[in-house]
Amino acid sequence: MGFIVYFILLLIIPIWAQMRVKSAYKKYSQVQASSGMTGAQVARKILDDNGLYDVRVEETRGTLTDHYDPRSKVVRLSTDNYFGTSVAGAAVAAHEVGHAIQDAENYAFLRFRHALVPVASFGSNASFFLILAGILMQASGFILLGIVAMAAAVLFQVVTLPVEFNASSRAMEQIVSTGVIRNDEERETRKVLNAAALTYVAGALVALLELVRFILMYIGMNSDD
Repeated sequence: MGFIVYFILLLIIPIWAQMRVKSAYKKYSQVQASSGMTGAQVARKILDDNGLYDVRVEETRGTLTDHYDPRSKVVRLSTDNYFGTSVAGAAVAAHEVGHAIQDAENYAFLRFRHALVPVASFGSNASFFLILAGILMQASGFILLGIVAMAAAVLFQVVTLPVEFNASSRAMEQIVSTGVIRNDEERETRKVLNAAALTYVAGALVALLELVRFILMYIGMNSDD
């Protein structure tokens, strides 16, 4: 019974987080920001106010595909946010610019996350194959290697949390101080940013639960020996 509950939680947590994000975004994408600025204009203003004239702002296809590319120094905003003038669009644009500011300031957690990318990518791809091989062959050594690989991927997700929360904090500070939103719009903006943060929390929690499960499996196999 506990095993069933565990897997239900693994399914429900990320789905619930995604629903919260989509609900908040859909709701506040219908609320127009008092400044009337598009997401592209919001991003450009905050970048310029912080002296980041070399960072470009570009449109990208899709919905909620917004991101900052540190290699190309580009803030990419999905079409609706790039051209839209909603509170949600302003929040998302400011959040992505928050990452650009982190990059410019050599924010420690962002640098650490970048350094973890190749290790985390390998760990994410290899961990389940190693663990599956260990289970099939009853070889605890393979399971241990899989756990180590998985731990690297989990560490990446955990380190992502302060990066995302800090970017959201910077976003709120910037859009309020620059007058992009009024004081009475702060609540709506914060709801969008908080909902987005939930997806990262949910992802980290699910990954951590999986890691703990395999650690317990490894301990169980060795205690039987």
